[in-house]
Parts: sequence; structure tokens; C-alpha cells
Amino acid sequence: MIPPVFDRLKIPVLTVFISLLIFFVMIKLFGPIPFTINSINTEKTEQFTADGTGEATSKPDTAKFIVGITKTGPSVGEAQNQTNAAVNAIVEGLKKQGIQDKDIKTDEYSVNPNIDFTSGTQKTNGYTVSTNITVKIKEADKANRAIDTATKNGANIISGISFTINDEEREKLEDKARADAIRDAKEKAKRISQQAGIHLGKITNIIVSPTSPGPILYNKAMSAPDESTPQIPTQLQPGENTVTISVTLYYETL
Repeated sequence: MIPPVFDRLKIPVLTVFISLLIFFVMIKLFGPIPFTINSINTEKTEQFTADGTGEATSKPDTAKFIVGITKTGPSVGEAQNQTNAAVNAIVEGLKKQGIQDKDIKTDEYSVNPNIDFTSGTQKTNGYTVSTNITVKIKEADKANRAIDTATKNGANIISGISFTINDEEREKLEDKARADAIRDAKEKAKRISQQAGIHLGKITNIIVSPTSPGPILYNKAMSAPDESTPQIPTQLQPGENTVTISVTLYYETL
């Protein structure tokens, strides 16, 4: 006598066996049966964006300018002697003001003949020696005195004057401006979403667009004063440098 439990399993087992047999016969007759799986993307693509801007301002602490010396003489040696004497006097004067050697750099030195065509023929009428020295001053308020020292000791041209902020101070300004920009963007996102009836989720992305402060430039070159005219002390105003940073926040919508 067959136990009742095996009697109950007989029909399901027979059904599975018959199904597998039919499946095997169909594969033999028609080949493999293709299966297709449809890909469904459930990721939500709607996003809400908000822009914000932040600024931070500081007084420049570093000044840079170019000292130009040009001298003319009947010979190369004479023109060089005049130029070198002026350079030595200028450098010595700058060092007395506490400016270090590493912050005084020669950027250009040239020797050129002076060609005279007035007689109808090409004739060398002396030589001109020119040099440019870039001076960097860690304390911007000392720039006025440094320029006066340079012109007093033989500089013909002062140009490329700029006032900047050191790297450490710039990083502090950028941190403050960035924080203000993010706060501004969040406040705008909150106001606009409430007005539009949009429910915001978490922030999914942020794009930061920094605008580093460019140097404050005095584009006009300053010529050395006439020695017969009493020299009025130079007065340059460093002003302020501003760091501006813009951000865009991306929110998911609920």
C-alpha cells in the first residue's frame, strides 16, 4: 500500500515531468526559445536649481611695480656704466627700506645703437642701455616711498604698478565668499520652491565658479620728475580687493 504522503505528491511530480518533456520536445523541434527583458529606469530626473553669489573684501597687502632705467652714452661702456650705477643706487635704496634681494628681480637688459639718418646715410650716434627691475613689496603701504627712492636714484619709468592679496588671505576670503554664496542659493531655493509649490529633497550636486581678485592696476606709467622741480611724495591708493564666488545648487524634487 502506497503511503498517503506519496499519493499526494504524485500529481505535482507528474505535472512537472510532463512540462519538462514538452519543453524538451519544443527545443528539439523549434530551437532555443528567445527571452526578452525590458529595462525600466526608475531614476527620477527632475531637478531644481538655484544660484547664489557671495563676496568678501580685503585691503591689499602686497605691491608690485616695474622700475625702468634707460641711459644713453657715446659708447656702449659709458651707457652701461650710467645704467649700472643707477641700478646699484636703486637696489641699495630699496634694501635700506627692508626689501629683500629675492623681491628685486631684473627682467630685461638691452643694449641698442642709436642710428642717425639725418645726413642721408646710416650713422651710429651713441648707444642706449635699458633695463627693467620688478620690485615686490610685502607691505603695500611702503610702495609710495619705494617708488620715490627709485626715481630719486635714476629710474626713468615706473610702470606695472599693482596691489594684490597674499595666498593665505585669499583662501580666507574665498572660504567666506563661498559660504555666503551657498547660503544665498539655499535661501533663494527655499523661497522659490515655496512660491511654486515644489517640494525639495536633498542637494545632489553643486557647481562653484570662483572669480579670483585681479590686481588693482595703475596702467599709466610714471615718468621720473624733472630734477629742477621739487618732488612731491608719491601717493598711490591701494584700495580694496574683492573676491566673488558664484554657486549653483542642484536639488532633487519630491
